[in-house]
Amino acid sequence: MPNRALFLNRVTHCLARLSRREELRFAVLFLDLDRFKVINDSLGHRVGDMLLRSVSGRLQDCLRPGDTVARLGGDEFTILLDDIGHDSDSVEVATRIRIAMERPFHFEGHEIVTSVSIGIAPSNSTYTRPEDLIRDADTAMYQVKSQGRAGHLLFDKTMHEHALRRLHLEADLRRALERREFLVYYQPTVSLATGRISGFEALVRWSRDGRMVFPDEFIPIAEETGLIEQIDTFVMAEACRQVRSWQSRWEGDRTLSLSVNVSGRQFRSHDVCPRIEGILHATGFAAGSLHLEITESVVMEDAARSRELLVALRGLGVRVAIDDFGTGYSSLNYLHEFDVDDLKVDRSFIDNMGKERDTVRIVETVIGLGHGLGMTVTAEGVETLEQLRKIRELGCEVAQGYLFSRPVDAAAAWELLEADPCW
Repeated sequence: MPNRALFLNRVTHCLARLSRREELRFAVLFLDLDRFKVINDSLGHRVGDMLLRSVSGRLQDCLRPGDTVARLGGDEFTILLDDIGHDSDSVEVATRIRIAMERPFHFEGHEIVTSVSIGIAPSNSTYTRPEDLIRDADTAMYQVKSQGRAGHLLFDKTMHEHALRRLHLEADLRRALERREFLVYYQPTVSLATGRISGFEALVRWSRDGRMVFPDEFIPIAEETGLIEQIDTFVMAEACRQVRSWQSRWEGDRTLSLSVNVSGRQFRSHDVCPRIEGILHATGFAAGSLHLEITESVVMEDAARSRELLVALRGLGVRVAIDDFGTGYSSLNYLHEFDVDDLKVDRSFIDNMGKERDTVRIVETVIGLGHGLGMTVTAEGVETLEQLRKIRELGCEVAQGYLFSRPVDAAAAWELLEADPCW
């Protein structure tokens, strides 16, 4: 197949023709196979190479004789659709390619089902370099990936602006780690048996140029770049140190627990257990008081591997909770096999309890499921006294939400602890 150099040469010729004939239209498509690494890792590079050859054949079958399909490297392909009538023609080709790729491939007794993400950069007079068309098609493809893969999108300028903002945000994230701009906020968890604070959940915030940045704005990028592991480690270490300090100063009759979110990247890292063990040793925080929260979708991504990791984490003496339960793709067949202590009912169910009758039944079922598996159940997002009354009636043990307190900084959390409110 043509390589990058030949592909760029052909796009350059199209741009030269466009400068002489403004009515000329062409498009560059950027394709990426979805989950190709999983196929390579599980079935080996030999099968991966066979898949790439078959994919290239199907791509050529979807094109006209004058079009160009090239392999840039890995599982990335580019297509030049020359002399098309309208942008919609490129969308029709992308649709045709996606349908062709949905047919199973068969190699050495294996049936492989894959899909492609496609970005499309239509030609226009502002382009002067072939690399810019590839860049914009790549940007549109990345947008498809971020929306769940297996799709196609036409590039527009807002995507480029978004990519630039993302690039700047990534650079700022790296500097924020160096400058220690991340802060830990604390939201209390409340025992429904006593109505008093039983612990805190640690939540990260970013003080960026005097403005507080919330996790939704930077966590996805931190996950993609791998910076999330450093952020997670900082939050866990700082929270363990802080809550350990409160425990030594507090004259209450209860042992404070600390809940910390574990990202998918950190959960799957090879050194997750040694890292947590090192933090516990350095801070003197009791393992039994540390609750690690892992989202349902992360645990179910690779159930067999997750089972091993959960056993290893529980071996440290910490407690493990499934976070956002009910919003992912759970399998009850696997859930009873996981070594888990707690279930956290997602806030969306708690919020809808007063609006939809069926939601109360769902919450009741989740609580019953948790208890049946020997787990403690926590309700997230409790905001009203009626919600508190209802989850207490349903037998939920722990709750957190704005009814009790918003996430606050360490000083405000200590004041709340000293006040020792009772709900």
